[in-house]
Amino acid sequence: MNYEFFIAKRIIGSKAYKSSISAPIIKIGIAAIAIGMVVMMVTVAISIGLQQKIRDKVIAFNGHVTITNYDTNNSQESVIPITINQDFYPDFKAVQGVKHVQGVATKFGVIRTETDFEGLYLKGVGADYNWGYFKEFLVEGELPDYTQKRNENVLISQYLANRMHFKAGDTFQMFFAKDDLEKLPNIITYTISGIFNSGFQDLDAQYIIGDIRHLQRINRWGSDQIGNFEVFIDNYDALEEKGAEIHQNISSLLDSQTITDRYYSIFEWIKIFDKNTYGIIGIMVLIAGFNMVTALLVLILERTRMIGVLKTLGSSNWSIRKLFLYNASYLILLGLFWGNILGLGILFAQKYFSFFPLDPSVYYVSEAPVYINLGYILALNVGTLVLCLLMLLVPSYLITKISPVKAIRFS
Repeated sequence: MNYEFFIAKRIIGSKAYKSSISAPIIKIGIAAIAIGMVVMMVTVAISIGLQQKIRDKVIAFNGHVTITNYDTNNSQESVIPITINQDFYPDFKAVQGVKHVQGVATKFGVIRTETDFEGLYLKGVGADYNWGYFKEFLVEGELPDYTQKRNENVLISQYLANRMHFKAGDTFQMFFAKDDLEKLPNIITYTISGIFNSGFQDLDAQYIIGDIRHLQRINRWGSDQIGNFEVFIDNYDALEEKGAEIHQNISSLLDSQTITDRYYSIFEWIKIFDKNTYGIIGIMVLIAGFNMVTALLVLILERTRMIGVLKTLGSSNWSIRKLFLYNASYLILLGLFWGNILGLGILFAQKYFSFFPLDPSVYYVSEAPVYINLGYILALNVGTLVLCLLMLLVPSYLITKISPVKAIRFS
């Protein structure tokens, strides 16, 4: 054990240290570290949680990459069919990291009841559809089964159910216009098998999920024709790379688009969270650092005589600076300890009890989601400790200006 650490430990453990003039300032410095850590942990957890939740909800409706025909159709309705007889379907073996490919189609229709009507898209899906995301969204009833014969069961959003006063088990009629508008529309009577709530109102208001075979019949498509493919990958962080690979490995008659390109405004909006997070972390570290600078200066001034004695006994300036930096490190670690306890308590409370609601029309979620991961927690702790210590190197330089003779004589 080096003597600087030994003396610092004795100072910290002494009763005089705890009842000294600097004690209130030290407590304020520890509190600043703790509060800063709480704010940083909550900010990072909610920022990442929001980004992941919003991202996952958009992906649930569209996949990571969409493969369509080259055409001038700007609507979301499937007009020109694509055959499922493709090299990449059902297994996209040419690109590693693709975990699922599914064929879907969309068609605009109008739901009409005795008192109301609503226009939206029926998204037709088949036996290859991955219901993983919608299992999490399901709030009433059950998911429809399209693996057997064609049926009229559909999945609708809670937003639509509330507007149209529907519940699981109800039936309704949906009207689909024909190409020749003078002809009577196609009418299908659907039964609501389940109700979902993704929390993403913009998408919940647009879609209901039904059997793709109805759309194939209405559009006079073959059983091997669909509107577009939705491709899901293993790692979202590799989206741009995999999107480019997918584009290179499909027919020249087909086009592909990543989810970030298709919903550019939404993904640009959630990127702003990163800038806000970095800003908050920077401010919190500066506040904590300046509080520790103040505490260290008070400690140095309070122990001027001790510094003079140590210099007289032959201690170097750097040795004495290390002593005070050890002392400051203890205070920072103490603040980090309580900050982690409080921060994790708040995060777990929000995760399991959802104390902080959000407006879904603004944030696309009804409650503040939290992402708890050991990686960013360690990074915040180590980063705060290192940056605060670097900031303390400057005020510790004051020790070099203290004359041992004057310090002993006038203390």
